[in-house]
Amino acid sequence: MTYTTFSFETDSDGIALLTIDLPGQSMNVWNQALIDDFEKAVDEFLSNDDIKGLVITSGKPSGFLAGADLNMLSAIPADATPKQVFDANFRLQSCFRKMETGGHSAKELSKGATTKPVACAVNGLALGGGMELTLACHYRVASDAKGVQFGQPEVQVGLIPGAGGTQRIMRLAGVQPSMTICTQGKPMDANAAKAQGLIHEIAPADEIFAKAKEWVKANPKTSQPWDKKGFKIPGGSGAMDPRVVPIFAGSSAMAQGQTNHNYPAVQRILSAIYEGSIVPMDTALRLESKYFTQCLLEPQAKNMIRTLFVNKGKAEKGMARPEGPAKTELKKVGVLGAGMMGAGIAYVTAKAGMEVILLDRDQAYAEKGKGYSVKLNEKGISRGKLTKEKSDEMLARITPTTDYDLLKDVDLIIEAVFEDPGVKADVIKKTEAVIKPDVVFATNTSTIPIGNLAKNSERADQFIGIHFFSPVDKMPLVEIIPHAGSGDVSLAAALDYVGKIKKTPIVVADARGFYCNSVVVPYLNEAALMVKEGINPALIDNGCVHMGMPVGPLALMDETSQELGWSIAKSAMQEEGDNYQSSGVEDLLELFVDTLGRKGKKVGKGFYEYPEDGSKKFLWPGLTEHFPRLENQPSVEEVQERLMYIQLVAAANMYARDVVHDPESADLGAIFGWGFCPWTGGPMSHIDTIGLKTFVETADKLADKHGEKFTPPQLFRDLAAKGETLYGAAKAAA
Repeated sequence: MTYTTFSFETDSDGIALLTIDLPGQSMNVWNQALIDDFEKAVDEFLSNDDIKGLVITSGKPSGFLAGADLNMLSAIPADATPKQVFDANFRLQSCFRKMETGGHSAKELSKGATTKPVACAVNGLALGGGMELTLACHYRVASDAKGVQFGQPEVQVGLIPGAGGTQRIMRLAGVQPSMTICTQGKPMDANAAKAQGLIHEIAPADEIFAKAKEWVKANPKTSQPWDKKGFKIPGGSGAMDPRVVPIFAGSSAMAQGQTNHNYPAVQRILSAIYEGSIVPMDTALRLESKYFTQCLLEPQAKNMIRTLFVNKGKAEKGMARPEGPAKTELKKVGVLGAGMMGAGIAYVTAKAGMEVILLDRDQAYAEKGKGYSVKLNEKGISRGKLTKEKSDEMLARITPTTDYDLLKDVDLIIEAVFEDPGVKADVIKKTEAVIKPDVVFATNTSTIPIGNLAKNSERADQFIGIHFFSPVDKMPLVEIIPHAGSGDVSLAAALDYVGKIKKTPIVVADARGFYCNSVVVPYLNEAALMVKEGINPALIDNGCVHMGMPVGPLALMDETSQELGWSIAKSAMQEEGDNYQSSGVEDLLELFVDTLGRKGKKVGKGFYEYPEDGSKKFLWPGLTEHFPRLENQPSVEEVQERLMYIQLVAAANMYARDVVHDPESADLGAIFGWGFCPWTGGPMSHIDTIGLKTFVETADKLADKHGEKFTPPQLFRDLAAKGETLYGAAKAAA
């Protein structure tokens, strides 16, 4: 029999070797072709008496098997029935079960029936369905290489393990470990997997196949532990076992305390484990598949898969890159400004293997900027994630200086000086006087229109915006902002650079604040307005955290600093003059910065106090002296709706104005730029999910109460009237 996704060969000992190697793909994943082939291979293995055993491995250096192809899962026909979806997804579950039982029934297994042995030799990532394949094997050998990882990350895209993960992990490691592994979705190395009983052996990479084969030859007949009479789950068997009752009793509360009821998949994982611990294996697997199907049929998983996997992957592969320009050779980058942003940009650039000329007006400042990389590397070394040699090699690539002449042979400039048009204009002229004529000049500005800055350039077609988010080393998103005169070369170079530092880019139009800040600023302002109105700050921040935001808006203002907010507001007032529209919080920012000196976390005080001893922050008690509390506070639902919709409406306005060009980029920018509730899939996905009609009606209601800033754009009214969706309309237009 021939296969397209793997080789299947039997040696002279009668041991078959199945080597998974999907053609044209850098990583093995469970796609339809592999599932079809694997079903046929299992039948051949079990029916052919000349095959005595099976070893499964990977032919890819990238790893063993990284789980299901999420493109396949996201392509479910809209008219598919739940039964059709269940049956389609139960195929792999059934195949694994057939492989591990030899096709024997539960009754036959209880009477001692055995099957041919199957072992796996894991040479890299074994995640999701890849880990589930290993667990269905009777013996598991892993390489001792650094890149070997096991894990069930399905929860991160709104799903639960769907090929036996919840059940086999529970039966190998126990109830509590299975809950932790499946609800948190974090990977573990081979040693951690072995310590929990999930693999049997660790060996050098060049020995794992021999070890697996050796076990297969020594065990011509075998069965899984859970198929043997008298099997008990480690640490306690069944939901009513006194040893595990407390675990089940507290697990739901603990999990929902961490997820704030925003992720149904978490509850379904716990249900699958609870119910699966009571029933036989075959029933337990069907229960797991039932919960998997429920997740797959709901909007949340579809939205999360689309944004966090499909669209993120497209963006990182250069979907927006123009085809004409050749790939930019980036060996040396000039970073202008060694403050918080410049230091972070220097770090990620050097980490990606490029040399960095880190320039500032004062050598001490430049050295301090390099010191940021030193501190990050020291932390990495202390945690065992980086060697001293690699750190020294990386740091040697950063040259702090005040000398513009050192920029003469750079391949790209990234300017990150103080957010002041005059300062930036001076730096642009000094830099262009020494750099090569074909070098692209990128500016990292938070709000100043790129076209305004490009007026100071003698090569406006090679001038572009690259907007990073703080802290640069942690934040995954980068906004690329061409201005009206930018050419394809500058856009291509910017995207090539972002690809090299392994961040997620979106291309947006040149408008003050661009996309992300044009949504974040109204969101933060609305929270500040609520403080001025007398709404309890704890209600504001806690409400947003429970809604799914990583931190509350007041804490986020402290992180970004009130000083920066006030600087941006003053800059906008100066540039826009009589056209400036007040946000209503200028007086609060001026009070915090100029009068009280509460400039944010960086000085240890903002809306919160940040104790010098490093203890937990707390809301500043003096806030009520300046902004007395309302006697009758709004409900948390009212607070959440107001702060959710200020973001939705602002994002909708940016989309309607074509500042952000498509729903995909709007969703990516929101989640990876300011941490918009990941469970929604992003603001455009969320609007589609709740329905454009509901969105418009709710926004209008809020506009009546809190002002026209909540008024939805006409485009959204028109789509609502037609009964369309944002993604559907965008797809039709494309």
